[in-house]
Amino acid sequence: MQVVIVGIGKVGSTVAEYLAAEGHEVTIVDKNPAVVERMVNNFNVLGVCGNGASAEVQKEAGMAKADLVVSMTSSDEFNILCCVISRKSGARHTIARVRNPDYFHQMPFLRKELGISMAINPELEVANAISRTLRFPSATKLELFSKGRLEMAEITLPTGTMLEGLPLHKLLQKFGGIQVLLCAVQRDGQVTIPTGDFVLHAGDHINITASHENMSAFFKKLGIYQDQVKSVLLVGGGKISFYLARQLLQLGIHVTIIEQDEATCQTLSELLPKANILHGDGTDQELLVEEGLERMDACVSLTGIDEENIIISMFAMMNHVKKVITKVNRPPLFAIMRSLGIEGAVSPRSVTGEMVLRYVRALHNSTGNSVQTLYKLLDGRVEALEFIVGEKAPFIGKTLQDLPFKNGILVAGIIRNGKLIHPKGSDVLLAGDLVVVVTTITGLRDLSDTLAED
Repeated sequence: MQVVIVGIGKVGSTVAEYLAAEGHEVTIVDKNPAVVERMVNNFNVLGVCGNGASAEVQKEAGMAKADLVVSMTSSDEFNILCCVISRKSGARHTIARVRNPDYFHQMPFLRKELGISMAINPELEVANAISRTLRFPSATKLELFSKGRLEMAEITLPTGTMLEGLPLHKLLQKFGGIQVLLCAVQRDGQVTIPTGDFVLHAGDHINITASHENMSAFFKKLGIYQDQVKSVLLVGGGKISFYLARQLLQLGIHVTIIEQDEATCQTLSELLPKANILHGDGTDQELLVEEGLERMDACVSLTGIDEENIIISMFAMMNHVKKVITKVNRPPLFAIMRSLGIEGAVSPRSVTGEMVLRYVRALHNSTGNSVQTLYKLLDGRVEALEFIVGEKAPFIGKTLQDLPFKNGILVAGIIRNGKLIHPKGSDVLLAGDLVVVVTTITGLRDLSDTLAED
């Protein structure tokens, strides 16, 4: 596919990197020549320097012939304008980064009247991800499939649990029939889609799928279950904090926000009257202690500086806060954070990249077995995808054990008529099923891609 990406900041560069890695013809557009040069030198992309909304630059970038135009600048108005112009010029699909709540709520109108295919609000999506984890704090990360009918939790296996030294084929028996599926493991830098003979060790980073009820029962049996948080400290008062606080307050959770900018504090006080808004420096340890950090159920560091967020999270852990979540934008920091014991990390650029990647793979699909949901797991080395089974899929009615799946493929769940099926070899796929696949193979665009060629 021919893709043009306008605005190569933290988010735009990640989108370009993801799409270029999958073999798409990517052209980047940015006003900063140094940014364009760096991307062209480091990734398989073409570069154009200039204003992505101007007719001359759009022509040079080939937007009229593009399958997809993605506008990711910091200006909502520019992104909308860029998408409208390129769509009118001939681009088949457009995606705009829209962060302002007023604009974002008008997207049904903008899609219908202006032809914008999709709007992405990175801050809102990150807030959604954090909110999911705070509602199930036993996991370091929680993803949902089929509107929550199937959950995927990520944890680091602690020492001394029932799982340590356990072969996976004994999992169901050991846990009294609780239906869970362990679908990915990272150990010593190596990622594995485990078989029944795989033996778990303390320190393994694992991903588990189950229904919400079975997931809760599993964590309780394992002895690491945590109740939903009741009080949260948010450090940093940006858009993520606003979206997150609004969701948490609706759940009845007490929210305190510390923000350095006085004007932002005033705005938050008006928008979030039920939250406790404090004007101060979130890296000030005395202030954090004075405001009862050690009594908080969770601390989420959301400043604009990765290093500050990591330091705040480390201090929160020192004060025995049970749930600590850290916003970072640079993926290489994830491994460093894990070595420091900071497990909960979120990245706006990664969340946005996954959303665009899902959309592109669905566009590229031609048989109807398209991608509905996509998450990257374990430092991006594993993908979890949700496909819908098309009416003409060649594998309909065949049992899973008779299908020639490629190595590195695991069917983690089937949702049929709104009900979760824990897959067995004797199960079959039917048209309309939602199928969740976990794989170490990147770039799957169609459920048929999971099968080996005859």
